[in-house]
Formats: sequence, C-alpha cells, structure tokens
Amino acid sequence: MSGQSLLVPGRISPQRTVPSAIRRPEYVGRKAPARYTGPDVQDAETVERMRVAGRIAARAMAEAASHIAPGVTTDRLDEVAHAYLCDHGAYPSTLGYRGFPKSLCTSVNEVICHGIPDSTVLNAGDIVNLDVTAFVGGVHGDTNATYLVGGEDAVDEESRLLVERTSQALSRAIKAVRPGRRINVIGRVIEAYAARFGYGVVRDFTGHGINTAFHSGLIIPHFDDPTATTELVPGMTFTIEPMLTLGTHEWDMWADNWTVVTKDRRRTAQFEHTLVVTDDGAEILTLP
Repeated sequence: MSGQSLLVPGRISPQRTVPSAIRRPEYVGRKAPARYTGPDVQDAETVERMRVAGRIAARAMAEAASHIAPGVTTDRLDEVAHAYLCDHGAYPSTLGYRGFPKSLCTSVNEVICHGIPDSTVLNAGDIVNLDVTAFVGGVHGDTNATYLVGGEDAVDEESRLLVERTSQALSRAIKAVRPGRRINVIGRVIEAYAARFGYGVVRDFTGHGINTAFHSGLIIPHFDDPTATTELVPGMTFTIEPMLTLGTHEWDMWADNWTVVTKDRRRTAQFEHTLVVTDDGAEILTLP
C-alpha cells in the first residue's frame, strides 16, 4: 500500500459563475431539492434527452481528466469541467446541490466520495475520482471514474489493481441488468466480485434513480441487499456506482459535511454510469 500521507482539507476558491442563459435545476438557491414524485420509468423522449446530458457529462469528465498530472490542484480540474459544461449549454448539477460549492467532486486516495475541489495538489502515485453530472434539456446525466496520477508506473500495484477491479465490478453489474430481475442482483454481482479480492464494499452510499431529478428516490445498493426487490423494467433510469475499498467499508465524514473517507484511511476507488434498462439488458447513457 502507498506510504503517502493522508489527505487534509485545502482552501476552497470562490464559487464559479454560470451564464444566465443556461437553465438551472430547480434546487439551485434552495436548501434541498423538491421531492420527486414522478415515475422510475421514463418515456423515449426523456431518455433521448438523457443521452445528450450523459454524453456532455462524459466528455466534460474526459476533458478534466486530461489535465490530471502531478502538481495540478483539484480546483483546476473543477475549473476545466465547469468551463466545458457551460460551453456546451449544461449546468453542473453538483453546483448548489444542497449547498455543494463546486462543479464536480474530486475524491483523492482515501476519500470514498463527495470530495470538494480545493487547493489540494495531486502527487504522483495518488488516485483521484472525478464525478461529473450535467443538467441540460431538463434532465441529468451522471458519471464518474478513478484515475492514476502520474500513470501506471507511478501508482503502487495494490492501488492500481483496486482501480482496475472497481471498473470491472461496474462492468459486471451493468451486464447483470435484465428486465424482470430484481435490483439486488446488481449488488449481488458487485459484492461477490469484490469478495474475491478481500475488498470492502461501501454500503451507505449507493446508486440512485436519475431523470429530471438528480436523485429520484430509487436506491441501487452495491451489496446484496435482500430488501432491494424492485423489479427492473424497460425504461427505468438509474446509476450504478460501486465504491470498493482496500479495507473496511465503514467511513467518517469531514467537518465540511461532504467529504467521506474510509474509517481506516485506506484507499478506495469508484466508477459510475447512468443507465436505461432496455428490452434485453441496459444501455449506458454516459458514454463520450
């Protein structure tokens, strides 16, 4: 395992502005979003708009990822993603969501999720997750991936394999999606795969329904949850975003009330796509 020092909070820069012509989600400027009361299954027109939002999110993430290098701050990655989203007519969904101050999440090393971009400088050997969501056309597209800072040669094998296998866990889970199956098949596949390597599977942060709402209320556990018995049906839209750890799945939260870190401070990785259930499987909506 990497012997690098643990992460500490950095300085958060002022909130970035979004051109006034870009449509805002309803929750911007409010303490919390309105409760979603619509269906889990979306019509073809909504799914098509989600394809557009998902594609923009994926491309914004790729653009930010192209700037990952030793010496770069996580705030710089936020700046790049923010500019890309705005330049393509999309609002950064995280910006102002329940008070979140930035346009993407940057989760470094032991941060499970929801890391706030700040003055933290990336070092060779770090791993960093970028989580980008675009709101455009009245819908959201949400995706994330974990990257190796300095490339494969810079990152220790244990961390590199964790990243590789977390990506594989997401791929396996997507392949398990079929109409008529229960939602818990997704977590069953992820948990069984992670167990082969002794990884922890984070339980308290999950995938979620997504459509006109950033989080619709539909929950997608990444472990075999016997209560997750909702049937998968064509047109259902949601994210799968497994978070695997080198140690415990238990966590602590920083004083910012956003940054979630592993309780044992060992490293963690995450990957995410937004999906729609099809007649014979699932279509990924967040491909660039």
